[in-house]
Amino acid sequence: MNDGQTLHNSPYVEQIERFAGSVKQLSQIFLGLEEKKQAFSDEEIEMMFRRLKEKVCSKCEKCEWCWGENFIHTYQMGYEVLSAVDHYGNDLNTETKRKLMQRCIMAPRFLREMLEGFHDARQNMIWINRIARSREGCAIQLDTFADMLQSSARELEESIFTDERMERRISGQLKKRGVKVLYTQFFMNREGKYEVHVTARAMQKKRMTVRELVRCVSAATGRRFVAENDSAQMIGQNYMTVICREGPAYYTIPGVARIGKGCNSISGDNFAMMELPGGKKGVVLSDGMGSGETACRESTLVVELLEELLEAGFPEKTAIQMINTTLVMGREEIHYSTVDMTIFDLYNGECEIIKAGASSTFIRSKAGVEHLNSTSLPIGVINSIEIDSVRRQLEDGDFIIMVTDGVMDALPVGEQDLLLETIIKGTAISNPKELAHHILQQVLSWTGREPEDDMTVLAVGIWKA
Repeated sequence: MNDGQTLHNSPYVEQIERFAGSVKQLSQIFLGLEEKKQAFSDEEIEMMFRRLKEKVCSKCEKCEWCWGENFIHTYQMGYEVLSAVDHYGNDLNTETKRKLMQRCIMAPRFLREMLEGFHDARQNMIWINRIARSREGCAIQLDTFADMLQSSARELEESIFTDERMERRISGQLKKRGVKVLYTQFFMNREGKYEVHVTARAMQKKRMTVRELVRCVSAATGRRFVAENDSAQMIGQNYMTVICREGPAYYTIPGVARIGKGCNSISGDNFAMMELPGGKKGVVLSDGMGSGETACRESTLVVELLEELLEAGFPEKTAIQMINTTLVMGREEIHYSTVDMTIFDLYNGECEIIKAGASSTFIRSKAGVEHLNSTSLPIGVINSIEIDSVRRQLEDGDFIIMVTDGVMDALPVGEQDLLLETIIKGTAISNPKELAHHILQQVLSWTGREPEDDMTVLAVGIWKA
């Protein structure tokens, strides 16, 4: 904090902290409920025997003897049948069948009733485990959401500050231009960059564009601000809030090249570029299971959900984990998708490469080409996954090249990374779109045949503003 600036303690931040604590406690309650079942309980086995006695043995002339004097042997025979069904299925092993035929004069009905009881109990176990798995998924989602709330609350508390002198300078500058300021809020992000929220309106018949207001704020503070992309164009007669953010030091330009399996027009690979809070830019590439329309739907769903969560301010790994849990909970069959994401910090030029089951990423710089691999699982397979991530400092003119499995699998096994690295290193193309097309064309020329899988190359260049 500079002289004249003080941190602002907000009661809303404390409320968010309390919300997060309650959500976290709720997740622990969910986890503490009934666990998955690995075996039948004594009560369930007892119920199978009662059902057997009522439906089969009660009509048999030897019922009193089997369930009286020979009670232990009857139970033993029942347990042997259950064990055999568990190991061999409905077709029991010969020895168990032979024993049952010797001991029971109603062996076929005995066996049929035991099988029905066994399958009913197992179906019940499947449903209990499915509920437990869904409950575990809900608990993971709640816990993740609570962590995000706590993190956001701490970040918000550390970012809000007041500066009366700066506020007076901004109000004075805008008053001269015919704009009345209702109030001004100041924020500072982790990189020490300012964000100023100015709530103002035009006085009488004065007119001012949002861009002019931002220039006035820049002049009053001595910092270079830019307006949010979705801000209105003009300051009207009603109060409105203009968000001014410090301009980034870097900018990115993406380029993409892709082709479907067998030159199909529909690809199972999807991608998106997005503006993120805090002066960041995100690029995501997803490869759906298989190829064609089904894979396209899967990867489109993942990309759209990621866009929604990331643009709302969710942390990247939290967003991926929440989508993963949602996909696992909501389906009987496994439909997985890879996630390959790069987050660029346009203030300092740093990037974070995040992967869930994705193929290699390549970084082209003046020093050469570096490739980064991942051993993590794709999303949609299990409730909780490990997400790989690595940070790199980028320089002016560096490139990030992301590819899907179809590109790598088209090259000889064991040589994919080296060959693709050689292709990237062997060109000086600095236009992202041309670079992506060059890489894809080189891979297709190497194979000499139609693509056997969907292939996508996404290249992003970064330069100083």
